Amino acid sequence: MRTLLISLVILLFASCSQKEKIDLLVYNASIYTVDSSFSVAEAIAVKDGKVIATGKKTELEEKYDAKEKLDADGKFIYPGFIDAHAHFVGYGSSLQRVNLVETNSWDEVLARTKKFAGENPDGWLLGRGWDQNDWPVKEFPDNKQLDELFPGRPVLLQRIDGHAAIANQKALDIAGIKAGDKIPGGEIETKDGKLTGILVDNAVGLVSSKIPAPTAAEIKEALLDAQKNCFAVGLTTVTDCGLDYPRILFIDSLQKTGGLAMRIYAMLSDDKKNFDFAFSNGKIKTDHLHVCAFKVYADGALGSRGACLLEPYSDKPGWSGFLLSPPAHFDSVANIISAKGWQMCTHAIGDSGNRVMLKIYAKYLKGKNDLRWRIEHAQVINKNDFDLFGANSIIPSVQPTHATSDMYWAGDRLGNERVKGAYAYKQLLQQNGWIPLGTDFPVEDISPFKTFYAAVVRKDAKGWPGGGYQMENALTREETLRGMTIWAAKANFEENEKGSLEKGKFADFIILDKDIMKADEKELLQVNVLKTFLGGAKVYEKK
Repeated sequence: MRTLLISLVILLFASCSQKEKIDLLVYNASIYTVDSSFSVAEAIAVKDGKVIATGKKTELEEKYDAKEKLDADGKFIYPGFIDAHAHFVGYGSSLQRVNLVETNSWDEVLARTKKFAGENPDGWLLGRGWDQNDWPVKEFPDNKQLDELFPGRPVLLQRIDGHAAIANQKALDIAGIKAGDKIPGGEIETKDGKLTGILVDNAVGLVSSKIPAPTAAEIKEALLDAQKNCFAVGLTTVTDCGLDYPRILFIDSLQKTGGLAMRIYAMLSDDKKNFDFAFSNGKIKTDHLHVCAFKVYADGALGSRGACLLEPYSDKPGWSGFLLSPPAHFDSVANIISAKGWQMCTHAIGDSGNRVMLKIYAKYLKGKNDLRWRIEHAQVINKNDFDLFGANSIIPSVQPTHATSDMYWAGDRLGNERVKGAYAYKQLLQQNGWIPLGTDFPVEDISPFKTFYAAVVRKDAKGWPGGGYQMENALTREETLRGMTIWAAKANFEENEKGSLEKGKFADFIILDKDIMKADEKELLQVNVLKTFLGGAKVYEKK
């Protein structure tokens, strides 16, 4: 008997020694791998920050010896969400400013700003998030009350989309803006010969350029605050659309020192200094930072009537918006980006803005390709222009919550016929067979679950409209999940390292309390992230 026992012990140790040692085994879960067959597993093995295998718990335990095991308690695991279009740095900065999101009136904007000023008595008063379309009076305000409240302190409050702002007289004076001034690609509003404080698109920069630069400590705090909130909603990679190179270098340094773990795909803004830097230093690629793209800005936003339309706005006769630069500029940028082998990504909202950029892209792409040039937003497309996406492999990068935010007034701006080509995600998906999805935070809420809900259900949080908004362009749940994971990774040339839970890819995954692939639509906005893992390490756990 003793000999038999010793033999069994020896066999047990021999068996264990033959198993491959891994860091983590997560089991008792429904794991949506988002691989090519959309397979579902029950366990996942992780080693050195990457996925080693997925499958059945018994099979993985026979093969691997895990340092740590995690029982997922029957919950649901997905690849870490990837936001294909966001403003990570801007979002972090907004957390340190007056939050004007979901204000119901100009009076509420003033009240929040006054309260913030009392708590932060020094420096510029900065805020973002107001939207006049949510107010009883759906017109731009003027700065008369701002001047009364803050006669000696500069104030700049940006609209939710960042394409318009209101400044008080002190800020206008600092910028040297006077009534009657003009700026290409922007508008300095006046009434009765006086400045109202409203600035649209390029005019905003006249004031924002005068704001003192934040300190390194302030930037670090902003980035870490943004990261914390991203992990809490299941985001493990974000695409930051439009940064200057010094900020990207700061991000790189913070990632290398261990303070910032978020994976970031950063686009350089369309600016000579950024082109000079990029073409002198080359592309950047680490496990946490990827820089190989430029962000260009064709036009403004629909909500502030800065989007460039082929025909005048239905609710503003004679006004068609404007391009932010002459077409020749966009052509020259496309020429050099094409020659240097970088990715071109262009903000285009209106049907005219989109047409201009699609035709310029076509000139340099010359048909099918794998360069993955992107149109960011692709919000309003003329029915005759959709095929330009597919014909030239142009990627529409869209944000589903724009549809459910804008649906209350988009028809007023565009009219009943033209609006049919707006927020047309299914039509755009069909062009190339895949489509990356994002939020555009802080323009919209950071939550990927709102992205999922808006893409699939196309209603607001109250369930309106009952039949959904333009449901012919809704996406399926599988299409939406792919758009938030593997297709978002593909838009960044990263599909071989993230976006699905497959062998050799980063072990970036999240555990949810509900199955978004099967949950009732009413439950989708109540889904909670229980844990977030980045490279197999837990970076968030719900308290």
